[in-house]
Amino acid sequence: MTELDKSISVIALFSIVIALTFVEMYYSYVHDKKQYQGRDTWTNVYLMGIAFLVNILTKAGTFMLLQYCYLHYRLFQISNAIFYWVVLILAQDFLYWFLHYTGHYVRFFWAMHVTHHSSAHFNLTTGFRSTVFEPLYRVFFYLPLALMGFDAFDILFAYLVTQIYGNLVHTQAIKKLHPVYEYLFVTPSHHRVHHASNLRYLDKNMGMVLIIWDRIFGTFQAEIPEEELRYGLTKQPEDQGAVNIIFHEFIALYQDVKNAPSFSDKLKYIFYPPGWSHDGSSQTAKVMQRELTGRS
Repeated sequence: MTELDKSISVIALFSIVIALTFVEMYYSYVHDKKQYQGRDTWTNVYLMGIAFLVNILTKAGTFMLLQYCYLHYRLFQISNAIFYWVVLILAQDFLYWFLHYTGHYVRFFWAMHVTHHSSAHFNLTTGFRSTVFEPLYRVFFYLPLALMGFDAFDILFAYLVTQIYGNLVHTQAIKKLHPVYEYLFVTPSHHRVHHASNLRYLDKNMGMVLIIWDRIFGTFQAEIPEEELRYGLTKQPEDQGAVNIIFHEFIALYQDVKNAPSFSDKLKYIFYPPGWSHDGSSQTAKVMQRELTGRS
């Protein structure tokens, strides 16, 4: 597959996402599902535009760094084309899981990732509400792929294709799928859990394509039919303007670091999970989930 073929494939797949978004909008409107809200949808599109600009500005640097490591420091080269793409997709998907995990369990990165979770609605445009600053650091999580002998073009292509799949699971229109598929792959059911603010669902189901990483590393949570899903953050910012959505957690993090009594505590606010506090005034999701499990 040439670079032109890859570009055409990505454009075609993204066009399908756009078309399905309009179909879902129409379905929601006709059946009065209230899954879309005008301001929220436009905010999602606006944030996607900002993320797209950041991606464009950083794309050259990302490509050059990946390609430089591939050309000069790769440890091996896979010659079989099928095996090459299978390993690339699997490795890229795992590294995305680790990137996503970091975005939930390190508060500095959560301050950037929180944008994606800030909508109180869940629909295909929610996937457009991107982690705006992720392109600034994402490349460092994918450097192992270049060292494993994968070309920069192929890494970026695999990332875009898996991202499109990840966008398609932002929907309430599809309920649970076949158990085998649910066991192996990320589904809308899994991703509804990921975007829910219910205590038991916090920081669960980080996968993009495969859900097996969450099953292996203990971050999997099935959707419970009896529990109504609440989307968005546990504490939604009052100002739902796009600028505040992007920066509100940075402001809160700055205040916590500023008021921390010791240098050690300042570092913990930056690198410990969201919810950690030096005086116990707030708790991490893991601590609260253990307490919930103990009560139930």
